[in-house]
Amino acid sequence: MADALIIGSERSDVGLPAGMEILRRGGSALDAVEAAMRRCEDNPADHYVGTAGLPNAQGVVELDASLMLGSGRQFGAVAALRDYPNPISVARAVLERLPQHGLLVGQGAALFAEECGFTTADLLTDASREQWREQVADSREAVEGENTAASEGDRRYRESALALIRRLAPHDGPWGTINIIALDSSGEMCVGVSTSGFPYKYPGRVGDSALPGAGNWCDLRAGGAACTGRGELSMRGGTARTVVDLMAAGHEPAEACRAALADAATLPDEFRSELRALALTPDGRHGGAAGQEGSVYVLMTEASTQPEFRPRVVL
Repeated sequence: MADALIIGSERSDVGLPAGMEILRRGGSALDAVEAAMRRCEDNPADHYVGTAGLPNAQGVVELDASLMLGSGRQFGAVAALRDYPNPISVARAVLERLPQHGLLVGQGAALFAEECGFTTADLLTDASREQWREQVADSREAVEGENTAASEGDRRYRESALALIRRLAPHDGPWGTINIIALDSSGEMCVGVSTSGFPYKYPGRVGDSALPGAGNWCDLRAGGAACTGRGELSMRGGTARTVVDLMAAGHEPAEACRAALADAATLPDEFRSELRALALTPDGRHGGAAGQEGSVYVLMTEASTQPEFRPRVVL
């Protein structure tokens, strides 16, 4: 029997206690990740996942999410999903009820969600609409949304976003993906990822969160990993898969994350902003890496009374 453990990226502390409660009862990693992520998606103060997520260039919230199991590398995901507040649960339905497919997008994802009986909701709250309006203005803050300093890539991205918004005539009127990785008492591992994606994105843009190998990868032979930040970089770098491959080769989780980020950093990208990685091994070792000081991830064990914050190594 393995010791149950759950870790998550910044802001996952809202959901990790719900996931750990399931693990303490002997529940599955899949159940724990879904429950924890739903708490995050339902948090109206978080404008980067689920309800209250920041919208695309037309002012419409589009959500991406995925789940991957380590034992058989089963994968389920949805992308560019509108009107459904818990994309992590729709991703689970893809994994379990539609095993002949791995990813549904846009109208197809919404049709499947309706067939499964999920209920719709207005995802654009008053607070997220106001933040969207403020963020498209000139700002010295990073688009990334984790209280980090803006880079030249952030400035270029904001300029391109403003051009899109003006061209696409949005409705009148800081992003950050959440990763959660759980290991249950049976030894199964599950990686979950959920996001509203880059704010002000082109409608239909899909990032790394819904793509295996990019923002999500789980292989019980070595571990699981997930990414937050600029998804186009982790898509090009295969960053989550790279982290797990490095752990399979003997790297510790934090060092594997740092090496994978270093590889992605070699890619040319005029819209560059920070990329982060998080990893867990089947024997319970964990770690993360980021591009800036002060970055953390969140941990709970069966003995934890509350979420614990751990530093990420810096690239």
